[in-house]
Amino acid sequence: MCGKALPRPDGRRGRASVYCSAACRQKAYRTRRTGGADAVHDLISDIERRVKSLAPERPEPFYAEVRALSSTVGRLRGIARVAADATRSAAPGATDSVTPDPVTDSAGPATAAAGRATHSVTPDDVTNPLRDGDEIDFAGLVEPHRRELQVHCYRMVGSYDDSEDLVQETLLKAWRNRDGFEGRSSLRTWLYTIATNACLDFLRRNERRPQRYVPSPVPPPNDVTAPPFLPWLQPFPDDPETAAETAETLELVFLAAVQHLPPRQRAVLIMRDVLGWPAADTAEALDLTVASVNSALQRARPALRERLPERRDAWARGTDPSKAERALIDRYTKAAVDGDMAAMTAMLREDVRITMPPNPLWFGGRDAIIGMLSQTFDPSSPVYIGRWRHLPTRANGQLALGGYVQRPGTRVYRAQVMDVLRIEDGLIAEITSFEPHLFPAFGLPLTLTD
Repeated sequence: MCGKALPRPDGRRGRASVYCSAACRQKAYRTRRTGGADAVHDLISDIERRVKSLAPERPEPFYAEVRALSSTVGRLRGIARVAADATRSAAPGATDSVTPDPVTDSAGPATAAAGRATHSVTPDDVTNPLRDGDEIDFAGLVEPHRRELQVHCYRMVGSYDDSEDLVQETLLKAWRNRDGFEGRSSLRTWLYTIATNACLDFLRRNERRPQRYVPSPVPPPNDVTAPPFLPWLQPFPDDPETAAETAETLELVFLAAVQHLPPRQRAVLIMRDVLGWPAADTAEALDLTVASVNSALQRARPALRERLPERRDAWARGTDPSKAERALIDRYTKAAVDGDMAAMTAMLREDVRITMPPNPLWFGGRDAIIGMLSQTFDPSSPVYIGRWRHLPTRANGQLALGGYVQRPGTRVYRAQVMDVLRIEDGLIAEITSFEPHLFPAFGLPLTLTD
């Protein structure tokens, strides 16, 4: 399997084939037919072989090989987690449903729609191991879909924490209802159907409406306004393998705009315009008519466009930051360490703004922001925080920094804030600052030492 996506012949957006030839597809088919427990044992054997071949005496190759190995170990850990959850789910006394609402119950519309989904079945679609295998077989089949299912749930609800819970709920429901999977749709389609309805259940129970930020402590310039306040909004770590394909629909501004749509319209727009599903399949998954799907999409598209900025295409995004962007990040981290407000001022746009969800506080305008930062960076100020260090990362297709603070009198730098940067015309145009509890999801430690 070459892993290189082929363009869709009809030019539509959505998931393309990942097979370059008939032989490539047959190889994938044979691999999946022997999936499950056999694939897990092969994975363990591969890890064992690669561990024995590590050569610490060559630092650069050693680092590259360990990084590649950690990805494989992560996949094995995910399979073990799904299998363990499935075992607990099957234990006596386990609840039949994670959610009290009927939409995703075994007899409800979600499971029925999952069984009726009409995506065409290709030779690589596997049915028997899902129904007849044990927990390990099941986990080996569904775990490769975990990442994309979580991205889908994240688009629906805008929260990384909630998306993790929802994808876990999806896989548990798939395990409990595996006997109802008849192979009339692909496994991926069936999982997406369950995930979408789980998200709709969640949004039904947890009504979330965009709010307004409180007035800024420092009056901003007239041309700088606060965005809608979404207390539940969280960042999502980039996946190097898929970031280029998902960057545009994972940007914070897109996530914020989607959150304004009613849940059903949101689901239709994501399934039709982001995933590229046909109207008939979307209707089957959501237990709607095709006419209802088309009507919802016609209302959702203009509502979304009204919330997206006009100059969005000019924003820097993608998986490969330019040399200028990397230099900007280096200057930013150095200015933070040195407390150099002149250097910080030089890299901010005049109309820059900072928001801090779930905190309703915001600052707008370069002068206001520098005035606020200068106090927290000044050791003689009563609001001095401490010494700063930053580690670069990427979130939502944008450059990001994990900020650590060494409080006065301590020796440890502790995670303080995750800053997601929007860069425009070579300058920082917006900083969205998030709480630090998600650092591990980005591969960042919670503490640093000198």
